[in-house]
Amino acid sequence: MKHPKEEQTYVMIKPDGVRKGLVGEIIRRFEQRDLKIVALEMFQPTYHEIDNHYPKNEEWITRLGQKTMNTYEKYGYDAMADFGTIEPHKIGPDIRKWLVDYMMSAPLVKMIVQGVHAVDVVRKIAGDTMPYKADMGTIRGDFSIDSPALANKEKRAVMNIIHCSETPEEAEHEIKHWFNNAIVHKYKRFGEEE
Repeated sequence: MKHPKEEQTYVMIKPDGVRKGLVGEIIRRFEQRDLKIVALEMFQPTYHEIDNHYPKNEEWITRLGQKTMNTYEKYGYDAMADFGTIEPHKIGPDIRKWLVDYMMSAPLVKMIVQGVHAVDVVRKIAGDTMPYKADMGTIRGDFSIDSPALANKEKRAVMNIIHCSETPEEAEHEIKHWFNNAIVHKYKRFGEEE
């Protein structure tokens, strides 16, 4: 068992976060909560890297399509007119493609963030995945107003500034995928016990 202060999570600042100049602000918010950045890199992802970041299984893709159908039903939009179908498993591939295209549209910043309950604390700081639902004071709530309804109408992914792992298991998988054998730094922040 690792010490509670050693929990790590994966964070990726998405193209809209980079293009809005929010890299420093995002890092500041993590460090302000006594989390440590132990690995950090700006990079332009390849198609292969992004394609392998997102699941390809039918269940996940159908879930993407179902979320889109739920949004269309909630706001009274016509999925048939926009997608030519109302079947979630046929809509999902379009949503996944928009997501991959979006993630390749500008450089990304990837990092490993470490600290007490890092996975949960980072998600709390990031805010709700849907920016229009995110509380003020969170990264998404302060810097984005995007929604799936708008994104679907514009045939693109939801721009929500940042990706962060949902569970410790997902964090472990994503850290391995994105950092492979990269150096993860060990250091004590000012004020930490020696």
